[in-house]
Amino acid sequence: MNQYLPDKVNINGEQFRVYLTEEEIQQRNKQLGQQISQDFKDKQPIFIGVLNGAFIFLADLMRYVTIPCEVDFLKLSSYGDEKVSSGQVHDLKNIDADIKGRHVILVEDIVDTGLSMNYLHKKLSQFAPDSLSIATMLHKHEATHHDVKIKYTGFKIPNLFVLGYGLDYAQEGRNLAQIYILEE
Repeated sequence: MNQYLPDKVNINGEQFRVYLTEEEIQQRNKQLGQQISQDFKDKQPIFIGVLNGAFIFLADLMRYVTIPCEVDFLKLSSYGDEKVSSGQVHDLKNIDADIKGRHVILVEDIVDTGLSMNYLHKKLSQFAPDSLSIATMLHKHEATHHDVKIKYTGFKIPNLFVLGYGLDYAQEGRNLAQIYILEE
């Protein structure tokens, strides 16, 4: 399969360069999938992906999970087409699954301020899951202002603007197979 792997990209008039390669991302996905498979051995977790950004990470991660599992999606909005969060979270799509008594793994592309994950953790906890874990491909730990307990982190990164591998800038760049940072 041919993947979109340029060294640099120009999106919305701004230049981005490779930050994490496809090989680094897939190696980390494999490690996370093995850890999740071990942690949830003899259980059947349900992965809930946060659209739109997490769909690629979730798909790749699940390929490395070696236990029975299910998947569902929800969708939020807090960024719009901007590079920074609006500070408000809006539900755009709720999950369809009944998660009462289930082991839930909430899958996000990036945890920045923690606003969305804090919101979702509170919201999903109301449905009485047996457990609720968070998995994220990227965590901007320096930017996180909300108390968010992330169990599975792909990469901790500085407070940089990133795109690719599901992450977008005004809906562009999601199809890049690597993660890119804005060149200053």
